Amino acid sequence: MLDTSPLTTAVERFADRLRAAPQSRLQRGAAAEGLAVARQLAARALELEGLEPRELPDAGIFVVGDQLSVAGRDLAEALRTAETAPSVVLDEAVRLVGEAEARALG
Repeated sequence: MLDTSPLTTAVERFADRLRAAPQSRLQRGAAAEGLAVARQLAARALELEGLEPRELPDAGIFVVGDQLSVAGRDLAEALRTAETAPSVVLDEAVRLVGEAEARALG
C-alpha cells in the first residue's frame, strides 16, 4: 500500500494557510491558486477511481481551504485503494501542491 502521508501533510499545510489568510491575500490570487490545485487533485482522484471527470465548483474564497483539503484527502484515498497506485502520481501531486502554495503565499 502506498504511503500518502507526504500528500496529506502538504495539502493540510496549504489548506490551513489558506484558511488563515486575510481576505485581501485571498482576493489577490491565493484562493485562485488553491482552487486550481484542488481541481487538479480532484481530477486525478476521479481518474484513478474510473469516474467521469467533473470540475470542482468555485464556492468562494473563504472555502477554498476546505475544498483543497477534501480534494487532497480524496486523492490520497484513491491512491491508497487503487490496484496499481503509481507513486509518480503521488510525487506529482505533492509537487503541484508545494508549487501552488509557494505561488499563493510565498
